[in-house]
Amino acid sequence: MFSRCVRVLVAVLAATLVACGGEDLGGEKLPTDAAGLGAAAAEAMGSVESVRFMLERTGAAVYIDAAESMSLDTLEGRFSAPGSADAILQITVNDSLGTQIGAVAIDDEVWLSNPVTGEFETLPPGFDIDPSLFFDPEDGWHPLLAGLTDVTFVGEEDRNGTRYHLTGTAPAAEMQSITAGLVRGQDVELSMWLHPVSALVTAIEFETEFDGARSSWVLELDQYGEEFTITDPTL
Repeated sequence: MFSRCVRVLVAVLAATLVACGGEDLGGEKLPTDAAGLGAAAAEAMGSVESVRFMLERTGAAVYIDAAESMSLDTLEGRFSAPGSADAILQITVNDSLGTQIGAVAIDDEVWLSNPVTGEFETLPPGFDIDPSLFFDPEDGWHPLLAGLTDVTFVGEEDRNGTRYHLTGTAPAAEMQSITAGLVRGQDVELSMWLHPVSALVTAIEFETEFDGARSSWVLELDQYGEEFTITDPTL
């Protein structure tokens, strides 16, 4: 079955952020109560207006097309509310050739670049790649973080600035939502890093299993609140 790709994180503080990815903002740190941090992160991520996201995946191949000929290696994209995004995907074709393709979504329109010509085309049959849904604050990240179980505060760490490190278990349905169907049918243990003042998620790491083979995922997020211009690539 086709794995849908790229459908690929307090509230008052989130609305005032410009770019928290690589620098610490002033303000009082949130209490390190795990449950409280999880709730604060859900509220903050559900209010995001824009963000840049970078995904790196290693291990077992995860395919983005119905023929299972293109596997996703990395993705770098930008999201702007309510539903616009663009992304560059590094892929491996037929388990041997590395190349890249682009994806753009504006409202209900989605375009994908042809891996041979580089020209953008309306999403062709056999693909369902919508980069705006890869980062869905309201219907993706908010329920994911609100539904975490066994949330644990690990400690305060330096990861592109001071961050709160938490772990928790995400339900299968919510993982399927935020990964656009790439992760299906399994609860997933997450490690995530939060900005200690805003509770915005700046990184998540997790592992998944497909047919007995494991895949590792690292997702980094930054440039929250920055203005992105996303345009029709065919014009």
